[in-house]
Amino acid sequence: MVNGYTGNILRVNLSNEKISIESLDEIFCRRYIGGEGFVAYYLLKELKAGINPLGPENKLIFATGPFTIFVIPGTGRNSVGAKSPLTSGFGVAEVGGHWGAELKHAGFDAIIVEGKAKNPVYLWINDGVAELKDATHLWGKITGESQEIIHKELGDNLIRVAQIGPGGERLVRYACIINDLRNAAGRTGMGAVMGSKKLKAIAVRGNQKQEVADKDRLRALLKLFNENIQQRNAGYFEFGTGGDYMEESASSGNLSFRNFRDGGFTNAKALEPRTIKETLGLEKDGCYACSIRCKKVIKIGDPWNVDSIYGGPEYETLGALGSNCGVDDVAAVCKANEICNKYSLDTISTGISVGFAMECYERGILTDKDTDGIKLNFGNAEVMVQMVKMIGKREGLGDILAEGVKRASDKLKNGSDKFAMHVKGVEIPMHEPRLKKGMGLGYAISPTGAEHMTNLDDYTVAHSRVMAYHGPIGILEPLELDDLSPKKVRAVVYYTNWRYLFNALLMCYFVFWRYNHITEMVKAVTGWNTSIWELMKAGERISTMTRVFNIREGFTKNDDWLPERFFEPHTSGALSETAIAPDKLKNAINTYYTMMGWDENGTPTQAKLEELDIDWVVNP
Repeated sequence: MVNGYTGNILRVNLSNEKISIESLDEIFCRRYIGGEGFVAYYLLKELKAGINPLGPENKLIFATGPFTIFVIPGTGRNSVGAKSPLTSGFGVAEVGGHWGAELKHAGFDAIIVEGKAKNPVYLWINDGVAELKDATHLWGKITGESQEIIHKELGDNLIRVAQIGPGGERLVRYACIINDLRNAAGRTGMGAVMGSKKLKAIAVRGNQKQEVADKDRLRALLKLFNENIQQRNAGYFEFGTGGDYMEESASSGNLSFRNFRDGGFTNAKALEPRTIKETLGLEKDGCYACSIRCKKVIKIGDPWNVDSIYGGPEYETLGALGSNCGVDDVAAVCKANEICNKYSLDTISTGISVGFAMECYERGILTDKDTDGIKLNFGNAEVMVQMVKMIGKREGLGDILAEGVKRASDKLKNGSDKFAMHVKGVEIPMHEPRLKKGMGLGYAISPTGAEHMTNLDDYTVAHSRVMAYHGPIGILEPLELDDLSPKKVRAVVYYTNWRYLFNALLMCYFVFWRYNHITEMVKAVTGWNTSIWELMKAGERISTMTRVFNIREGFTKNDDWLPERFFEPHTSGALSETAIAPDKLKNAINTYYTMMGWDENGTPTQAKLEELDIDWVVNP
């Protein structure tokens, strides 16, 4: 087998408890790379169109990448994918921590979980051997309790655990899967799929090693990182995501305030990690083999009592559960983040759902009778935390919000859909498309709904040094934030295709490897005589496969759109005179289709499928 891969896929059928091992070949690995590429292949190849995402026919796929096992900063990650219970389309999420590397050490590149267990189980994988174990006694427990019991049962505190909490068990549609208690495969509801299969956890331990094809080449890259690249991550090292720029993000209008309606959030400084460090204390942790150590670790006493084993809030969490809900009490946000990690809830979707409910309450769509007397006003930190727990337990109004804002608005009616901030059913992240127009285009066309990571952040192509960074993929000139011209569309195409490659290689976006570094790294690990061109084509291949999956599930070009709110300015602040022009967005979408080799309806042409060597996807 080629270096970087074990060559083994573990297949686990929960219905009949059959466990088997399948082999990969080198051409397959080079074509689909790993991570999201493996997920897209198996979902297209093995799922029938129209299945229930929460039924036993759905498959849950855990996949690593070729770098995952090696001591390379930013590569200790894994993908999780299935048909999404939020969108009923392609679902995938990436996650850090140590679990992915441990799976590789245990001898597997990926796991395919199918069927549904009669009673709760967990999967135990130890150095190439897998077995199902009873998890009845774990069902209903929060993640910290479950991990402690698994460690004691198996007699090893170094076992890595990917699991769901009560939110996943109760099929909260945006439930996530939690690695190591503080790392979330957050988006598209993969935790709900895991809960529907009555799979509580996957525990892994391994001691197997792998070799790289060219040790000297890889050693030179790591030396370069230590001497030059690591310094560019100084802000993440000290504060993690959110850094000391929350105030700047709010003043520009980028940070969501009161459900993306208002501007002028004046106390964003209270949410900055620098403020957390100065007022509450802030420790740092990191993922496997990564020296950046950007993960926040926070412990708070009375009245919130936040346990440090659950880490701390990332930028998205600080925005979604903080400013988006009008809350500037950072300790309360830390508590809400802890609850999300205990219950396995995606913090973005949770915060947007609470903000949606607050606006509905403010406008009279929700009343005290609907909320059981809870005063759902923007800015109420205690109520925000209470609602998060109610969502995790599916209690009261939390049961409706646990369906996501799209389904919640369908139930509440009375015009509430105007305040449901989502694309294809997935809630909007903390990046304002009225400011960053390319990001807005990316939200609209993303196969997984509102997606900020596999997307162009317009700031990256707005600076004067754009050629130095993005020249290798053909982005040569700076582009304004509000540009939606064909030049910006071209940047979205090139950049997002490269981002799909990141999700296949399982590389962290916050470790600043350049295009040529990554290409050299693939060569060093695998021995392939590859190029930036081939790797970008791999990303485009994956992007196109996800599009085909959604078309097969009934998606049309009408689903590639943004909430109407973004076609109106903020009520105040920096974006009070700025909005997205619908006609410009429509033109940009059509241009994107053409540049991707899709027809006027957004369907990849047969010639494009042939060019990408995936003509099989039309008849899997």
